[in-house]
Amino acid sequence: MCAGPHRLATLAGVPSLFRRKSADPVEESVTTVTTDEESAAARPRGYTPSKKELGRTTPKRPAAGRRAAAPVRPLTKEEAREQRRATRAEATAEFRREGGPRDRGPERLLARNVVDSRRTVGTWFFGGALIVLVGSNQAMPPIVRLLSNLLWGALALGVLIDSVLISRKIKKLVRQRFPKSTEKLGSLYFYAIMRSITFRKMRAPAPRVNIGDKV
Repeated sequence: MCAGPHRLATLAGVPSLFRRKSADPVEESVTTVTTDEESAAARPRGYTPSKKELGRTTPKRPAAGRRAAAPVRPLTKEEAREQRRATRAEATAEFRREGGPRDRGPERLLARNVVDSRRTVGTWFFGGALIVLVGSNQAMPPIVRLLSNLLWGALALGVLIDSVLISRKIKKLVRQRFPKSTEKLGSLYFYAIMRSITFRKMRAPAPRVNIGDKV
């Protein structure tokens, strides 16, 4: 009975073997992962972070070093007129060189070459028509009026013969060189005849062959 209190005191001074261990070592071993580190771990290998992600900003260029844009000065009447004249001259030169939409296509080029490679009566048609108009005036002597009528008949006959010869040659060459062409021959004939009665220097597009060249 006397050893009881002493034994209890001894047991009280000895740490209990069955006491639960502290959770501090576990908590100390856990490392807190921040949001930035999680996003960095999710990035693919070789990813280069932007300056914004690194907390850097791109410095802006100073406005003092920039050259101010020159103010647009309105054109005067003379300058605007000169600009319009230059634009019209450029458009006319381009049309004289390339022609318009109706001049497109290899068949049209062939028809132009057929006309431009020969002398046609039609080039004198308008000049002769002016002479006929003046000579057929009632104030003119009868002989002048008679000659004017003969000249008019000769010009008309010459244009008719030229038109037939040009059309026949175009038809032959188109069938030889473009057997699968969908271009209407009647349209080509009219196109060539209208060119044949136009002065050579006024034809558009400009002639690409000389008179007498083989087409």
